[in-house]
Amino acid sequence: MIAVQSPMEVTVASITIRRVDDETKNWLRRRAAATGRSVEGEVRHMLTRERERDDPGRYPPGMAPYPGEGLGSYLVRISRPGYDLELPDREADELRPVDFG
Repeated sequence: MIAVQSPMEVTVASITIRRVDDETKNWLRRRAAATGRSVEGEVRHMLTRERERDDPGRYPPGMAPYPGEGLGSYLVRISRPGYDLELPDREADELRPVDFG
């Protein structure tokens, strides 16, 4: 017998996560029970939600936040030299002294 996959079928992958501490495992069990999912289903839901929420395609190359990177660190990293920014031309006559009086 020959198995033929239809173009409409979706292939799925499996992953194994080792060395999950007991506290995290118990947290996942409680969370899964609260949402009416299995632990596997809850982890699948969490991964899918994160993938949809954190799409690096929304950012220019090299500008996406790193996982776990704080806002301040992210802003410092993207403001470092090496990124070309298009700034408007400024004329000298546009500059005026500030009047503090």
